[in-house]
Amino acid sequence: MSRPTVVTAVRDTALSVDEALDAVSHPRAGAVTLFVGTVREHDEGREGVTTLDYSAHPDALDRLTEIAEAVAAGEQIHGVYAVHRTGSLVVGDLAVVCAVSAEHRAEAFEAGRLLIEELKAQVPIWKRQQYDDGDHSWVGL
Repeated sequence: MSRPTVVTAVRDTALSVDEALDAVSHPRAGAVTLFVGTVREHDEGREGVTTLDYSAHPDALDRLTEIAEAVAAGEQIHGVYAVHRTGSLVVGDLAVVCAVSAEHRAEAFEAGRLLIEELKAQVPIWKRQQYDDGDHSWVGL
């Protein structure tokens, strides 16, 4: 079996679900899981989020790639895609897109959940949330 495709990035340009699906496409894959994280208008029990400003540590991409490679080493995995946005985003923008292709749905679901959970837990990316009343808060510091 060929080595799985792994695509990772931390970037300040718009994210694409189609790009993710294309990246993990494989003729042996019978399942693809997709996670799309979007900017919402509330967080931590508070309404009125207007924008998020994402910042990444210089090592963020290296850590993201390590996680994606570990997920790709799983049984019957054919492709792993994990891209996180930085910069200023508004409500509705895509903040993170992850995709995993595998031979079967169980492996795809398991690997997809592992990918996003480890990304959120270990990749040093922070967000500054701006509220409609002028207040702000940091998340992930």
